[in-house]
Amino acid sequence: MRERRIYLLDPRRYRPEVIAVAFAKTSRSPEPFDVIAESLSEETASQFHEKWVVGYGHASVAEHAVLHIAFENISRLAAEAIEGVRLASFTEKSTRFQILDRESFYVPPEIAASPFQDAYRAVVERLFETYHAALEPVGRVVEAWFPRRPEESEKAYRTRLRIRAMDVCRYLLPTATLTNIGMTVNARALEHGLRKWLSHPLEEVREIARAVKAAALQEVPTLLKYAEPNAYLQTSTARLQEWAQALPEGPVPRDGVRLVSWDPDAEVRFIAACVYRFRAVSFEEALAWARGIRPEDRRGILEDALGGRSPFDIPVRELEHIVYTFDCLMDEGAYYDLKRHRMMTQTPQVLTTAYGYAIPRAIEEAGMGARYRAAVEAAMALWEAMRPAVGEAAAYVLPNAVYRRVLMTMNLREAYHLCRLRGGPNGHFAYRYIAMRIYEAIRAVHPTLAAYMGCEGYPSPGEIAAQFGGVAHQEEAHVVERS
Repeated sequence: MRERRIYLLDPRRYRPEVIAVAFAKTSRSPEPFDVIAESLSEETASQFHEKWVVGYGHASVAEHAVLHIAFENISRLAAEAIEGVRLASFTEKSTRFQILDRESFYVPPEIAASPFQDAYRAVVERLFETYHAALEPVGRVVEAWFPRRPEESEKAYRTRLRIRAMDVCRYLLPTATLTNIGMTVNARALEHGLRKWLSHPLEEVREIARAVKAAALQEVPTLLKYAEPNAYLQTSTARLQEWAQALPEGPVPRDGVRLVSWDPDAEVRFIAACVYRFRAVSFEEALAWARGIRPEDRRGILEDALGGRSPFDIPVRELEHIVYTFDCLMDEGAYYDLKRHRMMTQTPQVLTTAYGYAIPRAIEEAGMGARYRAAVEAAMALWEAMRPAVGEAAAYVLPNAVYRRVLMTMNLREAYHLCRLRGGPNGHFAYRYIAMRIYEAIRAVHPTLAAYMGCEGYPSPGEIAAQFGGVAHQEEAHVVERS
């Protein structure tokens, strides 16, 4: 019997392309991985990739070449495009833990070359000045709202208050705000990302893509050298934009989360999928059996499949057969956090002033309401003036306060994760509100399945809005609407 070996191929010793070839060659070579790696050079690895990955389309080989990419001082608007790569891991600078200085914003070339450059700088600087001016008075408000807990240290209490205050003040930060991102990605996913970024309408994203490609080619010179702009993405986007002009715009929606598509048979389908893998039957036969069993047996199967989980246990994969689609309206700050759930399918509308903006109650109680409104409305007015001239680059001036509409399709397993994580007590009140609205919508149509989501003890959306003094949606009373 041969000895089992489990070990790492040290990235300090082997380049990513060499590791990728070492793994790929196991399909044809009986040699151990480390022996294969030792036999390779950068030249032979490049030749392998040129033949098999590029020439014959064995793109999965590139998944073994992993890169760690640092992005510094890119705009949050560009970060939205970068973080759209689904099969990658990201960590980003937080607006909850760092106070941003007044110069932490980007001036895009589209606006720098336009007559709006001075107005843009003035409006963005005004947003940052208002952000800084609000920090102290908002801090006093949240201190009055949230007394120190008996078991809480003074340091922990001050940290909690600071986070709550910054959760409110971040509504003023524009999408031009600079951020840093760490990305871990394999070469195959990165090539897909580069094609999208190189085809993006914003020049900043295209500039970032060119810089990423140049840096990555130092480590994976063969796997990424053919990453170029994608004509299909560019032309299809342009044509769909033309078709969209024929769509009549309806009234501004009033509800933040609408469940627009779901499977009425979800419970039966889930039970059928759970038992399907253990018997030699078709899914239709399993489905018919699940429909015919007694209600108490259904409950028993659901309990056996979903009950008894700890907070750290991931539920069974059969939940992925159950799918929901939500049409959501949320502020840009909430979307910026929820977009991280890339396993769901997200279709965000472009940023616009059409849906109005949020005014957190803490801003009003801090005596900053008038100044806040003036700063946000100046940004919205400039967006409307710039949009015909600079296109999508006008969005750089819009702050987190502006509402955005997003279509989100997720399976129930993802919903379990999203609602429990984002509805939890440490989250920002805006996305907690959205998460609990999603939970309530699922519970309304599938109460038995929702009972296992782990959200029963969480505050309701209305309680979140009242407790944390934040406007999570336009149906709350503290929103200025645009005519």
